[in-house]
Amino acid sequence: MDDTDFADDDSPVAAVEQPSDGELEAGLRPRSLDEFIGQPRVREQLALVLRGAKQRGGTPDHVLLSGPPGLGKTSMAMIIAGELGTALRVTSGPALERAGDLAAMLSNLVDGDVLFIDEIHRIARPAEEMLYLAMEDFRVDVVVGKGPGATSIPLDIAPFTLVGATTRSGSLTGPLRDRFGFTGHMDFYDPDELLRILLRSARILGVVIDPDAAAEIAGRSRGTPRIANRLLRRVRDYAEVRADGHVTLAIARAALEVYDVDGLGLDRLDRAVLGALVRGFNGGPVGVSTLAVAVGEEAATVEEVCEPFLVRAGLVARTPRGRVATTAAWEHLGLVPPAGAFNGSLEVRAHESQQTLDLFD
Repeated sequence: MDDTDFADDDSPVAAVEQPSDGELEAGLRPRSLDEFIGQPRVREQLALVLRGAKQRGGTPDHVLLSGPPGLGKTSMAMIIAGELGTALRVTSGPALERAGDLAAMLSNLVDGDVLFIDEIHRIARPAEEMLYLAMEDFRVDVVVGKGPGATSIPLDIAPFTLVGATTRSGSLTGPLRDRFGFTGHMDFYDPDELLRILLRSARILGVVIDPDAAAEIAGRSRGTPRIANRLLRRVRDYAEVRADGHVTLAIARAALEVYDVDGLGLDRLDRAVLGALVRGFNGGPVGVSTLAVAVGEEAATVEEVCEPFLVRAGLVARTPRGRVATTAAWEHLGLVPPAGAFNGSLEVRAHESQQTLDLFD
């Protein structure tokens, strides 16, 4: 079916109300540690923390989850509340600008509640200092009045478990980091884990997909479940509009080509950065700010969105003088590496994990 056929389609629209994408996507989140796919080490450690606290009848230690975006930190926080059978209160670091904002939220907690603070490294300093006392002694000091007449009133709060999520664990202050009893780092997923996630998501979304098509999507998902599920929905759209709804390998490849996702998972911006580095600066070295100007993006976008995956894929290396394209980058763009091009494949593999962590820390 081409675009003309679709435009002339007079088939009736179903009168039954269909679930929205938001409702369907909410169902993609796992509800228990047993349902959670991947991160085996973190799941095992967290299961011990939660079950030990339940056996003692107490409140679990505070939990810090770190790692790049899209790996399941929010889902893990929801699972913690579900495993404990308590309510989940959700906020974010940027939303807590004043100590009073945090005090109001803490005072409304019920015994055993789970408080989830996303991007906790961006919490304002006054709120962070109040959080220290709340995490250790389950109380806060509310200051009433100003100037010499100001008084501090201690306010007891119910015992709770704080779950903090951060993409920049190195940005957390030492006193805050030390108050977490358990710290788990979320790693990128391997293709087999992403394949299992995609097959599960396809069942929930009602998408008919062949295993080799799901494997193709998994291989282009940059090790990130959020990206895998997003690509699945876009491939589903393509299959429903331009085919019969059945996602085959050919349909998946055609859809991913339409959405500018290549065989390694690079999107338009990734290829623009790589192209600027290779064609515009002869492979580097070049600073990230200069690269950002060349592609018309903010430096933070290039550094936080594109660069981690390009480094991890062995296409870009970070050096003291700037970013350098490896020979693999030239070859991926279909170009012949010049003499003296940076051949950092072994070095990149040896240091890729630390380099990726450095980008988020």
